[in-house]
Amino acid sequence: MSEVALVTGAAGGIGKATVSMLRARGMRVAAADLRLAELPCTDPGFLSCTLDVVDEAAIARTVERVLREFGQLDHVVHLAGQTGDGPLTAVSRSDWDRLLAVNLTSAFLLAKAVAAPLAAARGSLTLTASTNAINGGNALSGPAYAVAKAGIINLMRYLAREWAPQGVRVNALAPGPIATPMITDKFTAEQQQAVKANVLLKRFGRAEEVANAVGYLVSRDAQYVTGTVMNVSGGVVLD
Repeated sequence: MSEVALVTGAAGGIGKATVSMLRARGMRVAAADLRLAELPCTDPGFLSCTLDVVDEAAIARTVERVLREFGQLDHVVHLAGQTGDGPLTAVSRSDWDRLLAVNLTSAFLLAKAVAAPLAAARGSLTLTASTNAINGGNALSGPAYAVAKAGIINLMRYLAREWAPQGVRVNALAPGPIATPMITDKFTAEQQQAVKANVLLKRFGRAEEVANAVGYLVSRDAQYVTGTVMNVSGGVVLD
């Protein structure tokens, strides 16, 4: 049977591109997002799941459903996230707590839920950080987002060490500015131009370009890759 991937944040721009790419490569895919309805589908290799990634019980139910429907879970791609904005003094305690929950605690909860099936499959977990995690971020996405995404990088590194004996690979994406509603709906035209000016390639990335990075990390070509932050930023960050 073909491999199975669970993708969170699947209703977003990068999520949709990732689900499409994985299905095109022959994987069975469970697409999970708070904005997705659990509707019947004529595609036997596709599953739609409504999921709040900060709800531990809901995560457990989703993983159980994937295992029940597909019989295995080989790859988990955690794309769900949310930006904020700054400066620090304008961020409320409730905003701080919400953004850390959505962007960091969700990864902790998901990792706990998928540890056993990924070990059984000797599979992979791909988390989503950001260039904000590496360069400190800015007021456009806010301090909580930058801090949470930095936490994702060290969670990934911790899990890469802990899960290596079970044959599970753990990596993280660090996208730069990508042309998705998260940017295009939030930033003014002037802000978008300012963001592009800081990109060496002078453009926003495409969701498909991030999806292709995911495609590599879950592929057999990446069997010797773990504990890595994949920089998909057009030169916003230079490794």
